Amino acid sequence: MVELNLADRRATSGTTASSADLTTRNGYVFRVRPAAPSDEAELGELFRHVDRDDLRFRFLSAIHKVGHDQLKALVTVDHEHVENFLAFDIASGRMIATAMLAADDTLSRAEVALAIRTDYKRLGISWTLLDHVAAFARAKGIQTLESIESRDNHQAIDLERERGWIASACPGDPASMVLRMTLTPPAV
Repeated sequence: MVELNLADRRATSGTTASSADLTTRNGYVFRVRPAAPSDEAELGELFRHVDRDDLRFRFLSAIHKVGHDQLKALVTVDHEHVENFLAFDIASGRMIATAMLAADDTLSRAEVALAIRTDYKRLGISWTLLDHVAAFARAKGIQTLESIESRDNHQAIDLERERGWIASACPGDPASMVLRMTLTPPAV
């Protein structure tokens, strides 16, 4: 599990979160940092390399291209209630994944959504990025993480269950599931 160090915890109470180099369980190292408005074009490029089904799973609708308004919303975040982490391959500098965390007004519950380039799947990035987001949320005092998944998204559902998330029916949407993880407060 990823743990945020003291400097990272301090950063969560400010306007931005710090960057980190993360290592997957199979040894792949990548860099993660918060999104900024200048990342819009590169984020658009990332989504052009995300499998169509994965795009549908990420946005819970059939889209063929992530448009300017959607991209702008993903890179223009308040860093208090919403954070979008971008992951980069260290060798090439290429953006390889994104993980959005959107909390409610009380910072007690937050939704998570991930997307990864198709050619970077199966390296453990999703596991590691999900753990990083959970550690960040825990440091902010968020108590519950949620992910809304299409019932067809077996990879994401399996990943989240392996990480300790609990699945339940999505009220009013029989085609989707809600996965939840209860976070324990950070050690003091």
